[in-house]
Amino acid sequence: MRSHYCGQLNETLVDQTVTVCGWVHRRRDHGGVIFLDMRDRDGIAQFVVDPDTAEAFATADRARSEYVLRITGRVRLRPEGTQNPNMPTGMIEVLAKDVEVLNTAITPPFQLDEHGKVGEEVRLKHRYIDLRRPDMIEKLRLRSRISHNVRAYLENQGFLDIETPVLTRATPEGARDYLVPSRTHAGSFFALPQSPQLFKQLLMVAGFDRYYQIAKCFRDEDLRADRQPEFTQIDIEASFVEENDIMGITEAMIRQLFQEVLKVELPEFPRMTWQEAMDRFGSDKPDLRIPLELTDVDDLMQQVDFKVFSGPASADDGRVAALKVPGGAKLSRKEIDEYTKFVGIYGAKGLAWIKVNERAKGLEGLQSPIVKFMENIVEELLDRVGAEDGDIIFFGADKARIVNEAIGALRVKLGADLELYTQEWAPLWVVDFPMFEADDNGRLSPLHHPFTAPSCTPEELKADPANALSRAYDMVLNGTELGGGSIRIHDQTMQSTVFEILGIGEEEAQEKFGFLLDALQYGAPPHGGLAFGLDRLVMLMVGAKTIREVIAFPKTQSAACLMTNAPGEVSPEQLKDLNIRLRQKAKAETAAE
Repeated sequence: MRSHYCGQLNETLVDQTVTVCGWVHRRRDHGGVIFLDMRDRDGIAQFVVDPDTAEAFATADRARSEYVLRITGRVRLRPEGTQNPNMPTGMIEVLAKDVEVLNTAITPPFQLDEHGKVGEEVRLKHRYIDLRRPDMIEKLRLRSRISHNVRAYLENQGFLDIETPVLTRATPEGARDYLVPSRTHAGSFFALPQSPQLFKQLLMVAGFDRYYQIAKCFRDEDLRADRQPEFTQIDIEASFVEENDIMGITEAMIRQLFQEVLKVELPEFPRMTWQEAMDRFGSDKPDLRIPLELTDVDDLMQQVDFKVFSGPASADDGRVAALKVPGGAKLSRKEIDEYTKFVGIYGAKGLAWIKVNERAKGLEGLQSPIVKFMENIVEELLDRVGAEDGDIIFFGADKARIVNEAIGALRVKLGADLELYTQEWAPLWVVDFPMFEADDNGRLSPLHHPFTAPSCTPEELKADPANALSRAYDMVLNGTELGGGSIRIHDQTMQSTVFEILGIGEEEAQEKFGFLLDALQYGAPPHGGLAFGLDRLVMLMVGAKTIREVIAFPKTQSAACLMTNAPGEVSPEQLKDLNIRLRQKAKAETAAE
């Protein structure tokens, strides 16, 4: 129906006749001449309709915003003074000969160029309108390019694209499963996969050697800016590899992706242990663009007569950390109070601080409600953090977990608020993660998943599981975990040892993971992999604030779709087929009887 997209029209087509199809972006009537800005997925172009072409003029005269038109006309240069060099099609316009209305449109719920004034709920309810916006089109176009580039790279590296089941069985992998009742097996349920983890390991056992998949994953968990109930994962697995092999392949893939899509040469990917990341930044995904670091001051605070500090400093699970902010003494008391409220979100009971106004004056040059408690150690403290005039020092004192989360988050917020970024892109690898983490009752759970290989023997793991390290690795970019992976357990003895430490008995393990345990007996090769969050990757590359901006039809924070009103009720007949009876309705029926 058309010869060109709107965005393809340029000076090379002058005097040629073209036909385009698209939506009316804007209509203007200038003294009897009608100007139509037409829009499609490739861009916007200007069309001029003169009264000389009576039929076309009459059709254009009744066209309104978002009408779908087909226009045929001759390309010409715009008159001098009306050209727009900032617009790809801004040097030309099309003199229309024929204008055909392919479909009319009612007034849209919001103007596309005024979407910023419209709430997200309205835009999500009418997502098909929101997706017409040029910036949304560009985001999804770039997402498509990223997927294509990833596929091309992995295919060139010998990886095979293999699909894995979407209907599987529920397995404990860290998040809540989405369950699907079975009609043919009454009382039984499928689960939607949280990841293809078990199946990709089985593919390695099957000998496929190098597998990848851009896979849909599902997790029924509380949502936030970088989470959705269904998300897309670039899933990669290979046999006969070690950590450096997987990290090398995937780092090269991300480097090529940024180079080809954004023309960006990523800097060096440093490697940092999990422990170092937590000690220096309070996070296992530190944003290295921010030149602020946490400094341990436990030994100093043990010497002060101030239990808020000396208590955590002396406790086995406690920590006292200082965060120096260069130039931060300019912060007002109101701003400090806001930061105190902010760290409270992470469980911190308060936020102590010292302003260094004139260090040469000793205690008189310091401003703080707590400095009177640390007169004997204040000079050593200032030396340790490298404090200078004009700085502020924040302190976190509590259980190490709370200090890391609160002061680590404060570091990131200060970096954004004070515009402290030193570079545009800051990638790194975080390695040597703990194998397990303990809850408040001391019960161990896997930090990643129960199929991650430890960096020790089964005997060593059983002897000291709390201090065991795993063969896991995460790729981090600008404080966001792009992807995580590990070398997997390929030995049944090791897998059984991990299950035993986690309190998963032989019977339970066989019930939930029997198919994997059976497979490990049939010559499973050493293997490992990594999975990237495609949505997060695209979010970073396009500069979006949430992954909802780079997903065509996302869910809300409450895991609902405003456009389709999902989730929704189903008919009694459907429930009967599934042998399901809703509790509230069952109670109502019992009461009626």
